[in-house]
Amino acid sequence: MELALYTPQLGYYTSDSTKFGALPSSGSDFVTAPEMTPLFGEALAVQVGQALDATGTREVWEFGAGSGALAQQLLDALGDRVTRYTIVDLSGSLRARQQARLAGWGDRVRWVGELPERIEGVVVGNEVLDAMPVQLLARHAGAWNERGVALHEGRFAWADVPTGLRPPMEIGGGHDYLTEIHPQAQAFVRTLGDRMARGAALLIDYGFGEREYYHPQRHMGTVMCHQGHRSDSDPLADVGRKDITAHVDFTGIAVAAQEAGLDVLGYTTQARLLINCGLPERMARGTAAERAAGARLIHEHEMGELFKALLLGTAGAAWEPVGFAEGDRTHRL
Repeated sequence: MELALYTPQLGYYTSDSTKFGALPSSGSDFVTAPEMTPLFGEALAVQVGQALDATGTREVWEFGAGSGALAQQLLDALGDRVTRYTIVDLSGSLRARQQARLAGWGDRVRWVGELPERIEGVVVGNEVLDAMPVQLLARHAGAWNERGVALHEGRFAWADVPTGLRPPMEIGGGHDYLTEIHPQAQAFVRTLGDRMARGAALLIDYGFGEREYYHPQRHMGTVMCHQGHRSDSDPLADVGRKDITAHVDFTGIAVAAQEAGLDVLGYTTQARLLINCGLPERMARGTAAERAAGARLIHEHEMGELFKALLLGTAGAAWEPVGFAEGDRTHRL
């Protein structure tokens, strides 16, 4: 997964393919919430702005900024409350798109390739954790194996080897079972905790809490691919030419954050976050097309329920985040 997504010039995110777009005719593979409607960023800015005020900071850090749509929306909405907007993105082609889109903001926006030793500000990551490489664990006849990739007659093939690795909780039943663990995403959050001197981190992605993620019935895992606005479950085909993702284990992310000294300030669905931040009122003022796009963000059968939001803060934070005021699910992590 690491090689397929991030190998220089050859990986999916390091190539110059279009990736983000609303329709297959654009040559894109999938659409994210900021590309669907600017209402997403406008509503999200309510929570980001409150986090800036509560932490006494004026810098936003965005990881994996895609086309730059969310950065543009947040900058437009927050205005002078943000003195610097820093984007961390490994993709040279996407960085070029972002720079063209955000040129009007001048040197208020900057790009970096790695984290500094100290961060003060609000971190935003929309659909970032799902693109971090995972390890596959497969249980056969009660024995756990790590599933890797081998070459067989010149083609990629799955290969299982015995392992001492285990999912973070026992999975009932004796049936065969395939799942993922997320050491890289958890390491990312620990690094944030180590380097964040003052601030907060808002992470939005599709996923579940631990009990739902490792439910006995979820026996096929969550790895999936996106190409031409179609989904498939074969990451060994068209390697480097399509996205590979896995759902997020939000319990594991929350625990890793706490181990690194961060507090969990809230966990809820994307729908509840956006509703709490005033999305319905913004939809009511929009056109029919804008209302339809906004509805996709919050309807249960679209993005509203599957996508979750996790808000982390530096230790001792004493503020109540508006986006989690109703419908908080921290107790379900």
